Amino acid sequence: MNKIKFATVWLAGCSGCHMSFLDMDEWLIELAKHVDIVYSPVGSDLKEYPENVDVCLVEGGVANQDNLELIHKVRSQTKILVSFGDCAVTANVPGMRNMLGGAEPVLKRAYLELGDITPQLPNEPGIVPELLDRVLPVHEVVPVDIFMPGCPPSSDRIKATIEPLLKGEKPKMEGRDMIKFG
Repeated sequence: MNKIKFATVWLAGCSGCHMSFLDMDEWLIELAKHVDIVYSPVGSDLKEYPENVDVCLVEGGVANQDNLELIHKVRSQTKILVSFGDCAVTANVPGMRNMLGGAEPVLKRAYLELGDITPQLPNEPGIVPELLDRVLPVHEVVPVDIFMPGCPPSSDRIKATIEPLLKGEKPKMEGRDMIKFG
């Protein structure tokens, strides 16, 4: 049996979607029979996103230069990209910074105005990724194949999304159980 090359990615979000993924408990053992996890922030130390990934769940919005580069690589090397959770689908909580009007006002507010002891802007090229002016939902940057809202999506919704993909089918993303936000 050929296993599906499966990945998960964490951009600007809280990791709640990944925690909900782990809440699938015993079904994760069943999932492991059908997939090779080739990239994930959960239990993996892989640094480079691999080629020829079949399915990838992307959690979080696109908030900085590192996120932007990674999502382009993920899209170009993945057959089915799933926008995983409300932050990926709408930018949700990370997108609240968009109301401040750009990266500069966000950095000034967080590091200068609210700085406790030594207020200073972070500036270490190659270490601190440059913020984008807006946090974007994944589909505003690259094409998305499946949208799985929820904050986080329940483990039942995640399973109902992944299970058909294991059979080469597209999940039915309809009805309250599958498309409710929040």
